Amino acid sequence: MPYLTTPQPRIIIAGAGIGGLTAALSLHAEGFTDIHVFEASAQLTTLGVGINVQPSAVLILRNLGLLPKLQDIGVETAELNFYSRHGHPILSEPRGAHAGYRVPQFSVHRGEFQMLLLDAAKERLGEDRIHLDHALTAYEQQDAEGTGGDSITARFTRRSDGSDAAIPSMTGAVLIAADGINSLARRLLYPHEGPPRFSGRILWRGCVERDSPYLTGASMVWAGHANQKFIAYPISGRSLRAGKSLVNWIAELRVRAEGDPDVTPPVTDWTKRVPKERFAGPFAEWACGGLKMAELIDSTENVFEFPMCDRDPVDRWSFGRLTLLGDAAHAMYPIGSNGATQAIIDAETLAKCLLDQAKSDRPNDIAAALKIYQETRLPPTAQIVMANRANGPDHVLQLAHERAPDGFANIYDVIPKEELESIGATYKAIAGFEKDAVNVKAEQTEKLAERFATKA
Repeated sequence: MPYLTTPQPRIIIAGAGIGGLTAALSLHAEGFTDIHVFEASAQLTTLGVGINVQPSAVLILRNLGLLPKLQDIGVETAELNFYSRHGHPILSEPRGAHAGYRVPQFSVHRGEFQMLLLDAAKERLGEDRIHLDHALTAYEQQDAEGTGGDSITARFTRRSDGSDAAIPSMTGAVLIAADGINSLARRLLYPHEGPPRFSGRILWRGCVERDSPYLTGASMVWAGHANQKFIAYPISGRSLRAGKSLVNWIAELRVRAEGDPDVTPPVTDWTKRVPKERFAGPFAEWACGGLKMAELIDSTENVFEFPMCDRDPVDRWSFGRLTLLGDAAHAMYPIGSNGATQAIIDAETLAKCLLDQAKSDRPNDIAAALKIYQETRLPPTAQIVMANRANGPDHVLQLAHERAPDGFANIYDVIPKEELESIGATYKAIAGFEKDAVNVKAEQTEKLAERFATKA
């Protein structure tokens, strides 16, 4: 593109998760070509559990030409159903295309989704631009408070053995730190912040294939209340097409008293299987939406443990030629099915800010572009972090539990219809996936995916 400088600015991305890879693809789509992605893991696999991608993010992926592949691996979510711990229905609402959005919502296996993004990045950027086993350890720039000088240098080591990486350092025009909730870049910027902030609740997660779908075959089930919750939804398009259902489930329990001043997370290893006896008992009698929670737990071979953590919002992400993205910038509780979505929105926003700057009369003022990105994305994501601490759209579960702990015959006797519906509508506005806004953008950008019609 003629408005990009020659040679092009070198863009360094630390982290090949959903945010980092989507940033690479978004930058490439805007005409940037000198992009390098560094990942601490020595190997990326399809390990992981399920996630949801909201229409606002699916639209971005559609415009990157990735919708057909996402449709192949994921499930186009049809509805979200909330139940009390007694199995009494609280609220059922259509989702994605079934709710009138011009693009779907997807439930998908996180590992398969990451591999989809990785394959696209290798194809479009070149395999030689993806550097595994390169953990970010330091960076240097001349003037972090101003422009950052003329460049920024990122330094790497091999995480597997702590030795020098094959590329021990790289100098570029910008460093995007998409290195997760335990971000090294964020730790250097905020050395006194400490570990992530523990909610007092732990998530136990697993996946199991059932011989048949439940409800619509594309339904999400949310049951319980703030301190004891069970979530289940199908995540495999391939299983669904075979008449089966690969169910991702989450059992959540409070393990530390509310108000405990100790917010240090317990030591866990999410890659190791844990015994079901740790959590299964309280869910033994739970059933709703055609699912018996004990059966799901019992039939799952591998269960993993995740402390539910986030981080306090900070006042600043961008420092000279460095900026944060995704969980490194705004780690949030997995409430509202929103973490991956916000990282994808970050990626698109950052790419557009860098492009606008490249087209301006100050194309080399990277710091200005990163500041605009920060001003655009930091306030809404900080709102989401705090909304999720207040249970976000899951607040309907807590209200029903507090007002009718022994159950109810009709939810509207407990929570008026207007109050019930307003909770979800308020959260959608905060999270940026109001239907009208998404649909207007979808119409305006309808032809963008054609750029990749022969490459997707």
